[in-house]
Amino acid sequence: MLTIHIDSKSFWNEEKEEFVTIDGTDISFEHSLLSISQWESKWKKPFLASNDKSVEEIMDYIKIMTLTPVDDSIYALLSEENIRAIFEYMNDPMTATTFKESELQQTRSNSKGRFVTSELVYFWMANFRIPIECERWHFNRLMTLIRICAIENSPPKKMNKRDVMNRNRALNKARRAKTGSRG
Repeated sequence: MLTIHIDSKSFWNEEKEEFVTIDGTDISFEHSLLSISQWESKWKKPFLASNDKSVEEIMDYIKIMTLTPVDDSIYALLSEENIRAIFEYMNDPMTATTFKESELQQTRSNSKGRFVTSELVYFWMANFRIPIECERWHFNRLMTLIRICAIENSPPKKMNKRDVMNRNRALNKARRAKTGSRG
């Protein structure tokens, strides 16, 4: 969860011809599968498919991520620094887990060239028996768990002939050194 403090601000409302003051507040955000699902339900397109979202779509996602009940006028007070902090939070892996390149390639090849939508992620959760409560986790952390499940549940990769021969050669060398024999 990310919490941002918004300072109070007064400005002139030209429509009503009066000064308006918006009280400052702390706003909490959560980038989760649940938020993505709600955004996709509204905009009818995959959230993760591309980065070419309009300003309106991005602001709507920020509103959907908001956990704190606030008036819509508060979003006009978000500074560039606040928006940057929100995007940094969304891109944070939220885990200490890292993957070897071969593991990343393996999970990418399983995506079958399709867009990842919230329904597909829910399917993966059901398939790997991940509790539905995890839909409220930070999205990147949830995706890491799904990748781990995919890797751990995949059949072991077969070694090619050269790797088998190199492994056997190393094992034989170690055994010879241990027993003191020459062959």
